[in-house]
Amino acid sequence: MTKKILILSVFVVASCGLAYELIAGALSSYLLGDSVLQFSTIIGCYLFAMGVGAHFSKYVRDEDVLSRFIDIELAVGLIGGLSAAVLFMTFTWMGAPFRTVLYVTVFMIGAMVGMEVPLVMRALNERRTEFAEIVSRVLTFDYLGALAVSLLFPLVLAPHLGLVRTGFLFGMLNVGVALWTLYVFRAELSDLTAKAIRAGLVLFTLVLGFGFSDKMVEWGEHGLFGDEVVYSTTTPYQRLVITRWKDDLRLYINGNLQFSSRDEYRYHEALVHPALQTLPWAKRVLVLGGGDGLALREVLRYGHVEEVTLVDLDPAMTQAFANRPELVKLNANALNDERVKVVNKDAAIWLQQEAGMYDLVIVDFPDPSSFALGKLYSVPFYGQLRKHVAANGLIAVQSTSPYFAPNAYWTIEATLREVGLQTWPYHLYVPSFGEWGFIMASPQGRYAPPTNYRLPMRYLNGETTRAMFVFPPDMARRKMAPNRLDSQSLVREFEDDWRQVIR
Repeated sequence: MTKKILILSVFVVASCGLAYELIAGALSSYLLGDSVLQFSTIIGCYLFAMGVGAHFSKYVRDEDVLSRFIDIELAVGLIGGLSAAVLFMTFTWMGAPFRTVLYVTVFMIGAMVGMEVPLVMRALNERRTEFAEIVSRVLTFDYLGALAVSLLFPLVLAPHLGLVRTGFLFGMLNVGVALWTLYVFRAELSDLTAKAIRAGLVLFTLVLGFGFSDKMVEWGEHGLFGDEVVYSTTTPYQRLVITRWKDDLRLYINGNLQFSSRDEYRYHEALVHPALQTLPWAKRVLVLGGGDGLALREVLRYGHVEEVTLVDLDPAMTQAFANRPELVKLNANALNDERVKVVNKDAAIWLQQEAGMYDLVIVDFPDPSSFALGKLYSVPFYGQLRKHVAANGLIAVQSTSPYFAPNAYWTIEATLREVGLQTWPYHLYVPSFGEWGFIMASPQGRYAPPTNYRLPMRYLNGETTRAMFVFPPDMARRKMAPNRLDSQSLVREFEDDWRQVIR
């Protein structure tokens, strides 16, 4: 019976150890971007720390193996359980020390997790278990625990519990292992009362944290965004936060501002109308991204548009902007228009499956701050997109800032040209963002900016439109290589550009 308890504990501690690693990787990706870099460095640090912990486990005396195992479970449970909350608060309220706290936390957890399995194997060995059986059973349950969490984390835990609450949950599991071990092996252990009190205090702390997770996240997000948070959710794909200050609603994805309701009309008029004004015959429109429905709102102002397909990866985004009253008012109920079909799929995969042709494509993805987003600005993606645009149709692409991120902007333009599209870069000033850029593209190479608009506009007219297509010397064209999928140079260019701005 005692052997089975020890083997089962391996399953739990392996699950907890991987969970803390995934939480750190996901949280740093949300806050810092570039998921590949974050996960790679965190995994490397974690595995190195496990090796260090495994090495130091040999210094635990045989008679202290179970006692130290319990101590380690309590320490891992406390530090790992608090890790997401501490890291989030550090980023939102302190900023600069975040990376230091991140890697110190990952190393501490990894070192302690690295000691767990060797100690369990030694405990089994003391109970006269064959070495081959020890290795086989321990590693089997270790890997099974990792598999269980790797499936549960993205599908259930992160989207439904959130990262902070998930951290507390797995911390409680570690404490549960400690308490169960303490109970089963009570005859072999000393200082039972002291250990039980410590376990109770750690468990109480974690349960309290679990219960107040939402409050902690709200407090942290208030520090990060400054304004009242009216809606927030963590999905399998991203962290969505909507804030309000007086009459200003703002959407943040993974901490990055997507729009301010005070000036979003400038951005969305510039994204949609310079194209659609010149296509009075356009009937079928495709919107990629833009799950907030704001670009869609502008498209639907044209009576000749008969059908619009909006493809956005995250159903939480489109559902929020289709149902929440303040958001429905902002997008004029565009997502519920009878002409609109909403598809919640990866745009790259959907394009491969779609056989239709469109007169206009509006591409309104978030900036290429990660490799997951960078693929949507790549040669293969634009090559696939070109197949779905009418020969005399147009593509309008959100292309980040030609002033703050010039290398990234002109990389996007070079990528569009690489697949045989003619391009017309343009830009405008949006107070919430600063100078912002777009690129018009066409398979046939025929486009002239409109000199007037049939519909009333808040920002655009012939003069402002003409100015948008003129680039001053400090935003002049740069010769850049296209963004290929295997190297994703755009993501690095984007990060380097914005790093210069921060400096």
